[in-house]
Amino acid sequence: MPKENTQSKDLDKALYSYNFNSSNADEENKVLRETVSHMKDQLAKLMEKPLMIAEVKDVIGDTILIKIPNGNQFSVNKVCKDKLVPGDMILVEQRNLTVLEKIKTTKDFNVEKFVIIEKPTLKFKDIGGLEDQIREVKEVIELPLKKPELFKKVGISPPKGILLYGEPGTGKTILAKAVAHSTNATFIEIVGSELVQKFIGEGAKLVKEVFELARAKAPAIIFIDEIDALASKRIEVGTSGEREVQRTFMQLLAEIDGFKNLGDVKVIGCTNRKDILDPAVTRPGRLDRLIEVPLPCEKGRKEIFKIHTKKMKVDKVSFGSLVKKTEGMSGAEIRAVCTEAGYFAIREDRDTITQKDFVSAIDKVLKTEAAEGKDYLTMFG
Repeated sequence: MPKENTQSKDLDKALYSYNFNSSNADEENKVLRETVSHMKDQLAKLMEKPLMIAEVKDVIGDTILIKIPNGNQFSVNKVCKDKLVPGDMILVEQRNLTVLEKIKTTKDFNVEKFVIIEKPTLKFKDIGGLEDQIREVKEVIELPLKKPELFKKVGISPPKGILLYGEPGTGKTILAKAVAHSTNATFIEIVGSELVQKFIGEGAKLVKEVFELARAKAPAIIFIDEIDALASKRIEVGTSGEREVQRTFMQLLAEIDGFKNLGDVKVIGCTNRKDILDPAVTRPGRLDRLIEVPLPCEKGRKEIFKIHTKKMKVDKVSFGSLVKKTEGMSGAEIRAVCTEAGYFAIREDRDTITQKDFVSAIDKVLKTEAAEGKDYLTMFG
């Protein structure tokens, strides 16, 4: 083979290899450039300063009066194209408070979390020994929502709310759960301490928004558990925290019996300490139907035993003798007795609960309560 042909072939191979490697390098460079550009964009986003949420207090021409979260108010020029009205929430730049855009949310609190989506399965027939209390709750809460025409015919207005009070464990919260199940109304559950906020005015605003939500979703029931955390008697001298609680309480009073009609909104308060409540919340026109939920009587205790043992396998149990041994016990304590009786059977690897198990359970619950009472006396002298 001539030497010139061999050299020509080697040259072609070298050129092909060079072109191939150059093409790969170009592809790799393109990928690297795209990666670097993407990383720069991500880095720029991470380095951006966060925006502040503020509230529009007033609009005067091209000037906007805004309120930032710490409570300070500023007058800024309007550069946002959105139409703003007092009460709107906006995004502002932190350094010069430039208004950038309007945002949809108008609430500082998510009051929707108080709405009970899944209704409790507890029914009035599952409550023992509270026939009179059930009748009164139905008259005040359930009947006006289901048959409002009855009250129009008679010419009266039903009470706006009720107060359930009594010793712990007597069934106050259970009554509220049964009401939530029996009506098609929106059920809003709040604990009194949840309405007490840190900053001035926040608690009152939360109360206002809860009632606005209830009116929007009427018919509705607002259940305030442990209302004594909010509605205790007002005192003249106190800390700033106590004064803020009083401001929130006054907003609650205004919402229950103020200029705005509650309509199909009912309020249920619940407390173990009726003696410390402010008279303003229990006067006629507010929580004016006061329903005491007492300790169950002998007949009531027997009904409670039957309710809690309905799904239990019992063998020759005399509820009559058990009822006599549980005098002075609440419904919650009787439920604890049934649970402890089940544990005694489990320890002996049995699936049937006997009279002896219930007696041992009663002794255990009473012994525990006696020990707690003794510790209490020892602690305070």
